[in-house]
Amino acid sequence: MSKSGKTAITPKSFRSLLDRLPQLNASQIEDLLTSAMEIRRTRASLAEIEARAEHECKCPHCGGEHRQRWGQTRTGVQRYRCSACLRTFSGLTGTVMCGVHRHDLFFEAILDLFSDTPQSCRKLARRLGKTKDTTWRWRMIVLEAVGVASDDAFSGIVEIDETHQRESRKGSQEWALHLRNPLQYPRPPRHQWYVYKSGRVKMQRGLSRWQIPLLTITDRSGKQYLERIKNRSIPVIDAALSPVVATDAILCTDGAAAYARFTKKNTLNHHVLSNKPGKRVAQKAFHIQNVNALHSRYNDFMGPFKGPASKYLGRYLRWFLLRSKMDGGAVFRRVLSPQ
Repeated sequence: MSKSGKTAITPKSFRSLLDRLPQLNASQIEDLLTSAMEIRRTRASLAEIEARAEHECKCPHCGGEHRQRWGQTRTGVQRYRCSACLRTFSGLTGTVMCGVHRHDLFFEAILDLFSDTPQSCRKLARRLGKTKDTTWRWRMIVLEAVGVASDDAFSGIVEIDETHQRESRKGSQEWALHLRNPLQYPRPPRHQWYVYKSGRVKMQRGLSRWQIPLLTITDRSGKQYLERIKNRSIPVIDAALSPVVATDAILCTDGAAAYARFTKKNTLNHHVLSNKPGKRVAQKAFHIQNVNALHSRYNDFMGPFKGPASKYLGRYLRWFLLRSKMDGGAVFRRVLSPQ
């Protein structure tokens, strides 16, 4: 008998089980694979949770160091009881996952989130057997918990540029409320985006206040920075660059006034590049091709989401940057860290 009270499978019985597999038909094999994947998800998530519980040996309620096993939760997580305060806890206590009942599906959602081709919330919901609202809420929990990637200051040859993300109010009810009661709810400042696409209303050409500027920075060591800024004014650019650019960096930019003012203020070497033929590379070493490539990867990444709501844009930027640095297991361990 095992500690959980269940009979352990012996090597002989396991071999007997394997010998009987060829007798299964196609439908039974499909059911077996589905069950095996579910068990694998549960075991993998439980292993991470138990590892965290073993590492954090102190009681999260009173800090006591003496505890005893106290059964399991409904989801199979080992429960402990503190010998000092007599309160129970588990490896999920004090984490953002404390209220998540299906930690195995949550773990699967994280693996999908940091896979090469993450699925939409609807497709993932169908695969996990949950609602799209649940998978979206789990995604927001993860993106909020992982935090901002910590990097040292950008040094050496530093490329700086900006890209833009269209402002989105996805999920907003402002137009519905205005049409329902125009006196109580004022007219929203712009039409829905599909109205502009239909051609009924002309959209202002070029950049406008409906285009959110994103400051992007890269250096030759592979560090990346992508952050939403209020506008492209000189004070805003200066405040954003000062904490992250080293004092001995060599800047490569497109020649915007804000970058020129920043380099002059900090006495940095500055190379101005453009997209015109013959001016894209200076001295065979200075260019902004890396930061332009970052823009291209960002656009490809954001394309399937059809413009996420701007209030959640910071989480998507964080997600984009962390995908190249962390895998699903590392993210799951970070989510399990006390908040």
